[in-house]
Order: sequence, then structure tokens, then C-alpha cells
Amino acid sequence: MTTLDDLHHIDHDTPYSEDYLQTILSSVKTIAMVGASPDKTKFSYGVLRVLHETGYEMIPINPRPGLEEIRGLKVYPSLAAVDRPIDMVEVFRQAEDLPGVAEEAVAVGAKVLWGQIGVTHPQAARIAEAAGMKVVMDRCPKIKLFRPFWKPRLDLKI
Repeated sequence: MTTLDDLHHIDHDTPYSEDYLQTILSSVKTIAMVGASPDKTKFSYGVLRVLHETGYEMIPINPRPGLEEIRGLKVYPSLAAVDRPIDMVEVFRQAEDLPGVAEEAVAVGAKVLWGQIGVTHPQAARIAEAAGMKVVMDRCPKIKLFRPFWKPRLDLKI
């Protein structure tokens, strides 16, 4: 099986291989979600819920004063405030925020920086990869996690 250490620098402007994505999703256990929202209508809430229910240890990151938990999970104001190791930092923020989040992810020793759909920034990729992190941008882990089950069955009658 491919491990995180086997994955080398990749071109983020071309599609990621399924092996690259599956290796990341099968290797990480703890995911800090920067931009997690308590609003059930937000996409980040749904992704947090599905990843948590799938068995990942989810750590919501949101600096909003008074926000203490989402789905029963303790909310942290920043990556630096988290009291345990983080395998992957998933980012639900504006693309221009990604380099700063990459620097924070490097500082806490995360192994993977994952920018959600629409969240991509070449400088962020360089920051993370220079520190030995794996990077995925403009993708949704919830979609990637369940893609193996979506293969069309063209032999079935409609």
C-alpha cells in the first residue's frame, strides 16, 4: 500500500490520481477543519458531519467568540490552540487565506493541507510542500471518500 511518505511533489493544475487521494484519506485520522460552521445549511457543516460519521477525529476551527462546539465537538479558535497532533488541515476559507493557513499547518506539524472546492493557491502549496506536507486543492474529501461507490453500472437497464 502507498504511504504518505511515498507521495512526492505533484502538479496541482492537473487531476490528482485516485491513488494519491486514497492514500491520504486512508492514512489520516485527525482532521482539523479551518472554517467549520455550526450552520447546518453550510457545506462545511455537512462535510464535517460525514467525515466525523465515517470515523475521522474532527477538530472544528473557528475563531468566532462564544462558539464552543459544533456537533458536540470542541471548537478551537486556531490550529495553534489544538491540544493534540493534527494529521490533515482541511480549509473552508477564501483562497487568499490559504497561504496563511498553510503556514499555521506547517507550524503545528500537520502532514496534509487540503483546500476545499474553490480553495486553491500556488503559494500555499509551495509553503506546505517545502515543509514536507502533502497538498490537495480544489477538492472535497467527502466526495473523494465515496467516489469508489459511484462507478456507473452501464450494464443495468433503466
